[in-house]
Amino acid sequence: MKSIIIVLVVPIFLLFLYLEYYLSKKKNKEVFEYGSSISNISIGITERFINLFVAGFFYNIFVWVYDNFRFLDIANTWYTGFALLLVADFVWYWYHRLGHQINIFWAAHIVHHHSEEFNFTAATRITTIQAFIRTPFWCILPLVEFHPNQVMVILVVHGAYSFFTHTQVVHAPKWMEKVLITPSLHGVHHASNQKYLDKNFGDVFVFWDKIFGTFMQEQEKPTYGITHSLNRHSFLWQHFHYYFEIFEAARRENSFKNKLKIIFGNPGVIDPDIRVDVEKLFFEGHRKSTLSSNLKTYVNVQLLFSLYFLVFATINFTDFSNLDKWNYSGILIITLINIGALLEQRKWIYYLEIFRFLFFILLFQEYVQNWMVFVLLNILLVLFLNKNIKSWYFNQFLEYEKKPI
Repeated sequence: MKSIIIVLVVPIFLLFLYLEYYLSKKKNKEVFEYGSSISNISIGITERFINLFVAGFFYNIFVWVYDNFRFLDIANTWYTGFALLLVADFVWYWYHRLGHQINIFWAAHIVHHHSEEFNFTAATRITTIQAFIRTPFWCILPLVEFHPNQVMVILVVHGAYSFFTHTQVVHAPKWMEKVLITPSLHGVHHASNQKYLDKNFGDVFVFWDKIFGTFMQEQEKPTYGITHSLNRHSFLWQHFHYYFEIFEAARRENSFKNKLKIIFGNPGVIDPDIRVDVEKLFFEGHRKSTLSSNLKTYVNVQLLFSLYFLVFATINFTDFSNLDKWNYSGILIITLINIGALLEQRKWIYYLEIFRFLFFILLFQEYVQNWMVFVLLNILLVLFLNKNIKSWYFNQFLEYEKKPI
């Protein structure tokens, strides 16, 4: 039953995404940008997939804390669930606020704020690294005697509510802002306008921001994203660029005290130009693509495959062997890296394609144990190394002009 509910998340998400897209077109609001939306969904797929591995680990931590360290005795009454939601949102407020004000935490949370769109796809930009950071905060809940089963349920409710605050096409009535975080208020949080920075950290309730002085209503139209745009769709780079920036900024400091300040200080202590220097180590140039219809079709097929694969893995995960889990993880991660590299128009993408297809064939051979698969593998390898095939691939999917970084 539990896995069925989790599986339904994907079609429900697609349904609401379609409704949001439909309403945005009806209202003549441009709230979607192709490359950004694809990147957002790719990151969301990764988090949901890796969550299959780690959710049980988090639950066991909650059980361990509950069994060994709880120090209150909360009666299980009708109002316990509401009390848990209040406490969870209070914990979230402080985790979220610290996530914006301490660099080592911001490195995980910044991924959620990269998007210069503000729509349901942006709500999916959550990383598993972020989940590991916030789990110690969530441990406060079983510590004060909320049962781990209740905690897991309320975290799902908490996360579901916040999903619906990531949109521009639905406007909640003003009276709701007296109690709840609305799309307008959360849009302020996602804005890079100077006046909006570090505002509205609440996820469900608005009164934490009002109590602690971080509340602000929308006054002017927000400019969404981070103050210094990333302008990258690279799957791995989006996840890890800020860690490289922290490392480089700390490396340039002479004193140990200043190095610690870089790691545990706020984002303002890091020179934004460091990103340009770090990118030069990993990117040979910025490629501006017209994103042809062929490329979009190819990317769309891969993204739909990844969504199907997520559903398939969710249904069958408990039946997978450890080798299955590693193999399927490899297929999914390589595919999502492939999508990002296509959007980035990287020259090396062709060789990743070769590796990916070889991976598929070898995995298939493992399950069917047929010598014909080995023959097919060699035929495909010869075809991929053929200059005409390579030229066709580049003409179909890698149309770009080279720009300096």
